[in-house]
Amino acid sequence: MFGTVRGRVVGVCVLAGICCALVAVGVGRLGFFGHVADGDPARGTYVQDAGLADRAAAAVEELTDGPGAEGAPDAGTRPLGGTVPAEGAAGGSGAGGGWRASEPLEARTAPTEPAIGALFSPGLDWDGEHHCSGSVVHSPGGDLVVTAAHCVYQSGFRTNLAFVPGYRDGAAPYGVWVPTRIEVDPRWVESADPDHDVAFVRVRRAGQPGLRLEDATGSHPVGFRPELPAPARLVGYPNDAEQPLGCANTAEAAGPTQLRLDCADVPNGTSGGPVLSAAGTLIGVIGGRDGGGDEVTSYSSYFGEDTRALYERAVRD
Repeated sequence: MFGTVRGRVVGVCVLAGICCALVAVGVGRLGFFGHVADGDPARGTYVQDAGLADRAAAAVEELTDGPGAEGAPDAGTRPLGGTVPAEGAAGGSGAGGGWRASEPLEARTAPTEPAIGALFSPGLDWDGEHHCSGSVVHSPGGDLVVTAAHCVYQSGFRTNLAFVPGYRDGAAPYGVWVPTRIEVDPRWVESADPDHDVAFVRVRRAGQPGLRLEDATGSHPVGFRPELPAPARLVGYPNDAEQPLGCANTAEAAGPTQLRLDCADVPNGTSGGPVLSAAGTLIGVIGGRDGGGDEVTSYSSYFGEDTRALYERAVRD
């Protein structure tokens, strides 16, 4: 099994002898970090192989109940569209009640939200069925998911990824979506720089060309250079749970390149989950310093001009 930093960073080898033996005998790129590919490390880009993506989707579909389970809407038949407001989210804004901090400041089970989901990596890579979280962000193509860079790149780009928005209790109400392209900052590739622990992933619905994720789930607008401190909340999927957790508090600057939000009990698997302002704008993703935080504090790389450039590259290329 693999250890973690605060339970969030995947891929730190505890069984070092076994892992090193696997690498020594040559198992391609399957080893410490599962199925990985080099992509274009100088640019920080990986164009996903369609066959690998389809196999990942099929494996995740076998793990889930699929679209329509328990009366949930199908992405192809009930578009939602638009950006997602914060109203009604646990620990965030209440209908007519305004934003409020969680009491106590501990992550608790939260309602599912269409634009927030679990990131799966099926296959032999020592992770649970879902290992990270992500959220849908607004883009011209309507096909963009944001997560932490360490969720998609460790010693190479993961090739066995699938995103399940609105995931809960084994159900995939909006379908299974797989990457077409992954973008990270080259400084993450070079040195896992925690100031650049952000990734944008363009996705498609496996087997159903022409569908747009954002039409099915709605999306969060991205806020660059957010003014801090600011009321905010985080959401993520623990990798040993079948529903999300959420917690709200004031997001603060942790130096010029990091954002922090103090909430206890935000565990393994929540990496890549969104940090949302009270208005529902994405201002961070769980990651950054210390692999995402410790027992009481969650971090995000600050969404400054470098993150803006990464986003613009993701929607342009």
